[in-house]
Amino acid sequence: MHLRYSKAAGTPVVEDMTEEPIGTISGILLHPDLGKVEGFFVAIRGFLHTTELFLPAPDIRHWGSRVRIRDADVLAPIEDHVRLQRLMEEGRLLLLQPIVTESGRPLGICRDVQFQTSTYMLEWIFPRRFFRWGRPIPANAIIEVRPEAIIVREVQMSTETIEGVSAFPTLEALPNAGG
Repeated sequence: MHLRYSKAAGTPVVEDMTEEPIGTISGILLHPDLGKVEGFFVAIRGFLHTTELFLPAPDIRHWGSRVRIRDADVLAPIEDHVRLQRLMEEGRLLLLQPIVTESGRPLGICRDVQFQTSTYMLEWIFPRRFFRWGRPIPANAIIEVRPEAIIVREVQMSTETIEGVSAFPTLEALPNAGG
């Protein structure tokens, strides 16, 4: 299944066996070099405050109207995931990063991403400039993710393809579009 992060945000997280609600998806962590979803942040609302815990992607059992996980014990502070500390400290996040072509032309800010729920691999990034969505950019067009910007290949808007993917389809042509 193809899923846009904007559609996943706010989705309830429940334990698989009990259907007990735990919290809601509140963020995503993508590996900037591998294009893989490492996991999601889950907001757990308390009486006076909200706690945000990390849910590793492999611990998700099923995506649907709810995100089913095997057990609430898989949720932990991001600090407990030593392997992910470097990613958090580097600041090379994809969401909310400027997107720039290799020649320096700004394309907008990455406001959404699409990934495959079976492999948790990034498929598309979605730039937004002011109040307008730009053309989606395939993940294989990303050259590098730096702390200051996502650098993407120059692509002809009409006919060029990147490794067999038609460059810049319309937003409506993508699976799960419109979010």
